[in-house]
Amino acid sequence: MTKKWVFIVNPTAGNGYAGKYAEKITEMLNKYDVKAETVFTKRKNHATELAETFIEKGFRYIISVGGDGTANEVARAMMNKKDVILGVVSAGTGNDFAQILGFPERFTDKEWEIFFKKNVIGIDVGTCNGNIFLNGMGLGFDAQVAAENYTGENEIKKGGKHKYLWHIIKTLLFYKEKKMTAIVNGERTETDCFIHTIANGRRFAGGFLLTPNAVANDGLLDICLIKKLSLVSRFKILLKVPKGTHIEDKKVKYYQTDQIRLEFDCEVPHHLDGELYFSSTFDVGVLPEKLNIIYNPDGNHFFNT
Repeated sequence: MTKKWVFIVNPTAGNGYAGKYAEKITEMLNKYDVKAETVFTKRKNHATELAETFIEKGFRYIISVGGDGTANEVARAMMNKKDVILGVVSAGTGNDFAQILGFPERFTDKEWEIFFKKNVIGIDVGTCNGNIFLNGMGLGFDAQVAAENYTGENEIKKGGKHKYLWHIIKTLLFYKEKKMTAIVNGERTETDCFIHTIANGRRFAGGFLLTPNAVANDGLLDICLIKKLSLVSRFKILLKVPKGTHIEDKKVKYYQTDQIRLEFDCEVPHHLDGELYFSSTFDVGVLPEKLNIIYNPDGNHFFNT
């Protein structure tokens, strides 16, 4: 039987969980008699290179095994390939993108059975300055935390979770909102930015519902702008975010659009599906139903069907 599946595993995702999970993948492939290749990434952007290679070989199901960043890398190779299908097996730390698809953060045998039924749906893809995002992008407080916690080519600083927690606390205490110009439908608005999330999905940072109304195939991006806050208000609003009730606060502006331009006076950090970048201007848009992706029609997915 011709192999049509490839599983691209990021062995460092989930603090090494994805690499160890490769044994389970082999077990499930044998159980469901799926002929597939399993390959491992060795460096940043390697998942894109591997996906391109296997697409050229005629593989149809290109499966990401890792976190949101791995899924993003794999998807980059598929943007203009209508006859290929993306699959995501969540094995990272946050796994925010996978919940759009109706699958849990960790597969059980039940999810593998559903996965191999190959239910497919079209999903929107966000774009920012020529790059893509599947789940979303962020500027402000959360992007600054990412910038504090990374060095060089997105290499994480030593210190693990304790160091990361320190960066969250420090940024929460001392972050200074920056002035920003937002241009939507030709209208310019001057504002400041504590958090500015532009999303296709609903969840970020492993459970924060920053954009709780987002639908992944409606041709629109959900925007959550949290304006300048006092220190006390920062804590109050962030406590509401896990349930998505922050959007009722008067300091929060929540809306939808298919296009937005943002301008800052200097370069600022921003993240796309968790990967860190810097820029002073942002041209953001959406490509409706650009990717075909495996999903769970019986799960808690976020699609119009």
